[in-house]
Amino acid sequence: MNLSDLKYAQGSRKDRKRVGRGGSRGKQSGRGSNGARSRSGFNYRAWFEGGQMPIQRRLPKRGFTNINRVEYQIVNVGDLDKLNKLKEETEVNAALLYELGAIGKKTLPLKVLGDGELKKKLSVSANAFSKSAQEKIEAAGGRITKI
Repeated sequence: MNLSDLKYAQGSRKDRKRVGRGGSRGKQSGRGSNGARSRSGFNYRAWFEGGQMPIQRRLPKRGFTNINRVEYQIVNVGDLDKLNKLKEETEVNAALLYELGAIGKKTLPLKVLGDGELKKKLSVSANAFSKSAQEKIEAAGGRITKI
């Protein structure tokens, strides 16, 4: 038995009707009356709904996409405290957090948020800090650097 030997069961598949090729169909060759569908080469657009008002025009349009939005990767100060590899006086940046698996991408900007407690004295470099994160890092004796 080989995959190339597999065949459909006899009679389970039927060839499509090949209309407009001469023969005994006569007059409109089984294509109905006039219109685009009776012509050769006709093809539906994938979104065509038979002349009905298309769905992208029926549905209401709401809101907008802000093209200036900055998508940050976030890390909480509690997460920084839980990372075992981070010792006192460590310089924390996006590259180090990426290595440790705390963030998913090196390229996106990094924002530090203030959820959790920080007991280590760390020097943190990021693109943005929340006010509470900034206070907690400085209260633990650390420094922040905005990139």
